[in-house]
Amino acid sequence: MLDAYKEAKRYVQDKQIAHDLNLPRQRIGEMRNGERHLTENEALFLAEHIGMPEEEVLVYLAADRSKDHRAQRAWESIAKKFNGQGLRAISMASAGLALVLMPDFAHAYQCALCVLMLNLFYIKPLNERA
Repeated sequence: MLDAYKEAKRYVQDKQIAHDLNLPRQRIGEMRNGERHLTENEALFLAEHIGMPEEEVLVYLAADRSKDHRAQRAWESIAKKFNGQGLRAISMASAGLALVLMPDFAHAYQCALCVLMLNLFYIKPLNERA
């Protein structure tokens, strides 16, 4: 992402990226060496300027932050599966992942069921009427 941003802005040096992100220039070097990762806000800022979907950026960011190689592969697989399928598919996958990661599963499933029921019985009929 750093290189894509650098190219999009026609920058020559990493310190120009650091300036845009309000970071010390050493941080960019730390990111390139794998000692530090972009924050969500930094990644979203870069995504906005390179025309990359926010959802895709966050999935790749999660893959990059994963310390386990298996988890990295899983995140990359998710990104590939949903690349080009649109926001709805990514949002549904994110919601599913959130359900799995939430500590209180009972409330999470109830919430998911409510959302699904609203979508099926309320939102869809309204859309079909228009």
